[in-house]
Amino acid sequence: MKTLTAVLLGAGSRGRYIYGPYAEKHPEELKIVAVAEPHEERRRRIAEIHGIAPENVYASWEQAFANGRIADVMIISTLDHLHFEPAMKALELGYHILLEKPMSPVPEECIRIEQAAIARKRVLTVSHVLRYSPFWSGIKRCIEAGEIGAVATIQHAEFVGYRHMTHSYVRGNWRNSAETSPMILAKSCHDLDIISWLIDQPCTSVSSFGSLLHFREEHAPAGSTDRCTDGCRVETECPFSALKLYNQPPEHPWARYITHDLSPEGIMKALKEGPFGRCVYRCDNNVVDHQVVNMEFAGGANATFTLSGFTEREVRSVRIMGTKGEIYGDMEEGTYTLRRFADGEKIVFHCGVTGDGHGGGDERMVADFLRQVREHGDGSGAALTSATASLQSHLIAFAAEESRLHEGKSVKLAELVQRATAGSDEMLGLPS
Repeated sequence: MKTLTAVLLGAGSRGRYIYGPYAEKHPEELKIVAVAEPHEERRRRIAEIHGIAPENVYASWEQAFANGRIADVMIISTLDHLHFEPAMKALELGYHILLEKPMSPVPEECIRIEQAAIARKRVLTVSHVLRYSPFWSGIKRCIEAGEIGAVATIQHAEFVGYRHMTHSYVRGNWRNSAETSPMILAKSCHDLDIISWLIDQPCTSVSSFGSLLHFREEHAPAGSTDRCTDGCRVETECPFSALKLYNQPPEHPWARYITHDLSPEGIMKALKEGPFGRCVYRCDNNVVDHQVVNMEFAGGANATFTLSGFTEREVRSVRIMGTKGEIYGDMEEGTYTLRRFADGEKIVFHCGVTGDGHGGGDERMVADFLRQVREHGDGSGAALTSATASLQSHLIAFAAEESRLHEGKSVKLAELVQRATAGSDEMLGLPS
């Protein structure tokens, strides 16, 4: 087996905790030979762990292209708005790409990435990791085997959990759609992708409702302060207190994302000086904290998706209603149930959910990407989450946000694509 070399753009949470560890665990498969990361400490740690030569350690993604192509693949895990340009440059140089979702926060750029990957005959995998998990792949096999007949309706929900909500979408990197992406795209294009994959038909129309209901300044309680560390009089009773969230020894599940110094002093310094110590009611966030999306598909099936940041657990649940049976399950429990109408039989499936994130999908996704590069280096393989396969979920997300901002009006995907590509001669083979 040839060891593939990689350039890692972005050493944030995905770069540090998914792609880097895969290379450590499977050095015979993947070796990271270059890193680009603006944060000095993250950059240094990745370089040390992987023994990266100093001349291949860059402070910006642009610098990583200065010497042309220097590896087999490029892993792009930069912030959302920094996906398009490096992806296009990497394709021009002949890199195969593992691209973090979303592909881009701009519809036209998503389409251009897909078309460029096809034209350059490169493997481009979008990190829709849920498809690779035993839970979702098992459900997909049941549907393909005809166990529930034709899919009529899917009800799917992602309960983000109040901890994740406040960390990432109130205080954190994805709090403001002007800087990154709308939450329905940044967080839930995974879920829209799963719905599209299970129904396996073109989505034709979308409507959506949602808002920033709670995490707004007018809801700040009396006695609260700009930061949780400023002597807030209601901090001890506030469920969203940064002091509670980030001081959880010994694992520090959330603090590790805000500082490398996990001592009490290091965490407190990060809370006093950085964005994660701010009161949740006094941040510059504008993304929704709850949303519903309705979808209609070409074959007549429909689906609803619910997103909410107001839950204790981080849970994905699903109910799939078919003409001959139904499937329902809880991804975090790793269990789904098949019921057949004809004989009344009930079969419960249990999937292992320990290990890597997303129900076991992360490591399987990286492994499949590397296999595709080895076996289909000319881009001829049918990658499970290629740019083409992933594009529809992005278009649904864009349509959902447009609908939400216009009082739930129905948005036709064909019209959205037409508007996104108007005046461009580069677009070929667009979805309709």
